[in-house]
Amino acid sequence: MLLNALIQALAEIKRNIFRSLLTALGIIIGIASVVAMVNIGQSASKTITGSISKLGTNNLFIIPGQIKGAGGRTHNAPLFDLKDVAILKKSLYTIDAISPLETVSVLSIYKNRNYSTMLRGINDDFFKIKDYHLKNGGFFNKSDLSAGKNKCVIGQTVYDKLFIDKNAIGKTINLNKFSCEIVGILKPKGADTFGRDQDDVIFAPIKFVQRRFTGSNKVNLMVASVKKDIPLKLAKTQIAKILRQIRNLKKGDEDNFSIRDLTALLHTLQKITSTLTLMLGAVAAISLIVGGIGIMNIMLVSVTERTREIGVRMAVGATKNDILSQFLIESSVLSSIGGIIGIILGVTISYFVEKFMHLDFVFNIEIMIIATLFSVFIGIFFGFIPARKAANLNPIDALRYE
Repeated sequence: MLLNALIQALAEIKRNIFRSLLTALGIIIGIASVVAMVNIGQSASKTITGSISKLGTNNLFIIPGQIKGAGGRTHNAPLFDLKDVAILKKSLYTIDAISPLETVSVLSIYKNRNYSTMLRGINDDFFKIKDYHLKNGGFFNKSDLSAGKNKCVIGQTVYDKLFIDKNAIGKTINLNKFSCEIVGILKPKGADTFGRDQDDVIFAPIKFVQRRFTGSNKVNLMVASVKKDIPLKLAKTQIAKILRQIRNLKKGDEDNFSIRDLTALLHTLQKITSTLTLMLGAVAAISLIVGGIGIMNIMLVSVTERTREIGVRMAVGATKNDILSQFLIESSVLSSIGGIIGIILGVTISYFVEKFMHLDFVFNIEIMIIATLFSVFIGIFFGFIPARKAANLNPIDALRYE
């Protein structure tokens, strides 16, 4: 009986193919919107998560003072020394690499070309922490670091601005009024999660930057990477313990330093993108209601057009349940066809949008299944009133209907 009803439903849809497609258009648009919005939202979330992971979810940032309120930092906290970096590296088995970091803005000059960029004072561990690799030349040697020689490693953006098809290794550039010999050029890394160009930078030994630019032997920031499979919490605890000893803090004294990581930022961004995806999906789902109302209207018209047919079926023995199921199946089939077309359209739209926006493509099978089931539900829900109207027709009145 159900098979016959399904065949009749397909025949009726085929008989009025243009009207059926227009009826299903609301469902098609609604399902396509939901699928596209959810896929694009999840793709954005995946891309952001991957980008932050590249920044180093195992990285720790150690700064003087405590972070208070909305990004404020306590004042009068003593800065770090280079010896603090050495003690931490020597004392902790949880730390894979650790480097001081001092950043100053400089004007880099080579012959008649100049470019404003950032100069960062580091040690050789920094390249490992931030996963920088060489394109040409080499990194700093122990002599460069210990003596604070005027050597530098430049990013691809700086190279492109100062040099045109030339070998920059061994060339001397001026950073403000101080000269610096280029010993290495880094492979391009592109923009980070926040849109900052990671290649727009010059690296130099920390002692050189302190002597020539900051005029201080103090350090405002230390960056460390934790060994693989070591919990960040354990590494933080050990670093805090050593720093409290170095800074002569007694039991009960508040830490005058902070240890931060990117996991909190990662979780926050994931929560934001998930919420936005849910909201976008919910807004897009409103169009499904419009599509359902369209199906109900057309099915009511169909009942009116086929009143005589319904009377004939009842006259030859069809029950109210038979008539009810026939029209419910017809509305469900119509809605399901719209849902399938909508899914295909939604996946296609999300694919091209994600490709255009350079996002990681996401194919979410769960949303496909949910969209299919929901389209069937829409057909049943909005097809029930027309189906019930058809089932409640009086056979004699139906046969007399012209």
